[in-house]
Amino acid sequence: MSKAKPINLAAAEKALGVELYKNRKASQALHEAVTAYRAARRSGTHSTLTKATVDLSGKKPWRQKGTGRARAGYKSSPVWVGGGVVFGPHPRSYRKNLPKTVLKTALRRAISDIATKGTLHTGSVPTLKAPKTKELIGWIKNSGLPLSCLIVTSKQPEQNLLKAAQNLREVDLRTAREVNAEDLLRRQQVWIAEDAWTELGKRIQSKTKAEVKS
Repeated sequence: MSKAKPINLAAAEKALGVELYKNRKASQALHEAVTAYRAARRSGTHSTLTKATVDLSGKKPWRQKGTGRARAGYKSSPVWVGGGVVFGPHPRSYRKNLPKTVLKTALRRAISDIATKGTLHTGSVPTLKAPKTKELIGWIKNSGLPLSCLIVTSKQPEQNLLKAAQNLREVDLRTAREVNAEDLLRRQQVWIAEDAWTELGKRIQSKTKAEVKS
């Protein structure tokens, strides 16, 4: 079982057939994309009760005048303990819609970042004899990768690989068609199969108008 081959910026450009970003170009697009991906995962199920929905009696607690106390119309008033909440959060979607050109630019920027940092590797697709986590851990260690890594394949991984990775919280499996900018930055190391570079290059090869100068 061979070691994972490190890929620098020049090698990544050659494998993808695309010129990658230098310096900090397109950093804004990367920031917007990662923010959008994280926002989309938020459940948005938080909810508070207003004075109209809190389960309290609508009866006036005491008469309007003559008691020496402040006037009160109902127990569900926000000024009372146990009353409704004013301007509290309610269920909502945090999803942000970004143009495809921005997402493509962000992916290109992310590849540039990991290639520059030296956390990008390539090699042959791992083949496991059985769907055992122990076998996958052995392959990762023999490849010289940490247990916090992203594995990118050209097509849907085999069942043995999918099942073996289910018990590893810090190992992600993605295809070249579905991997995004946040996936590439989430783990310590990124491993891309040799036959996945072409598909990944097709996704980012066209120039976009969303190239943002930082």
